[in-house]
Amino acid sequence: MRHLRLVPLLALLAALPARADTLQQARGLAADWLRQRFAQADGRVETTPLPLDPRRQPADCAVPLVAGLPGEARPAPRMSVVVRCPAPGGWELRVPVALKLYRPVLVANHTLARGDGVGAGDVHSELRDVTRLGYGWLESPEQLAGRSLARPLAAGAVLTPAALGGRQMVRAGDHIEVLAEEGGIAVRARGVALGSGDSGARLRVRNDTSGRIIDAEVRGPGLAVALP
Repeated sequence: MRHLRLVPLLALLAALPARADTLQQARGLAADWLRQRFAQADGRVETTPLPLDPRRQPADCAVPLVAGLPGEARPAPRMSVVVRCPAPGGWELRVPVALKLYRPVLVANHTLARGDGVGAGDVHSELRDVTRLGYGWLESPEQLAGRSLARPLAAGAVLTPAALGGRQMVRAGDHIEVLAEEGGIAVRARGVALGSGDSGARLRVRNDTSGRIIDAEVRGPGLAVALP
């Protein structure tokens, strides 16, 4: 009689490791699938399956499990990967996975002021986790052509599309007019811009006549005001 009572219990214990193994397979598949989904030659992907409710024990699946994302899910620090058993009467499980998606993005080399023009010498490419860059990012110096900053940036900050303002009102090498005001008297001179920028940007200008280099602030297209 005691032997008969032990049979169902032994059968249950024998089944538990198989179901636990199925759960681990689902978690591993979710992490591997997500890693392959976002793999890129010039980047790096890190995925970690997060804990599931231990009471959820999916049955064994007679066919290979399949994984996918619902809809057009955008990369985020936490993704929900759908793992299914495609056999008749199979099951579906949502597996949470922590995602780190490193991509080359443009980062400021030094502090940049609002209105400054931004060139290739002001930035460098660096791998950053873009799942945490909710405001987007820039990847190529070509995206900076003729643009200036809409807000200041600290050294090491990622350049975002929102950080860029309009096209530069003055570009390096432009012949511009420089206005100097002193004691109520305004003097205008011609010079060559040694930097680029939008309205409000500070740059250096070389006077055409004297060759003297002065600091000036951009006030409009082709116009700057000498700074004291």
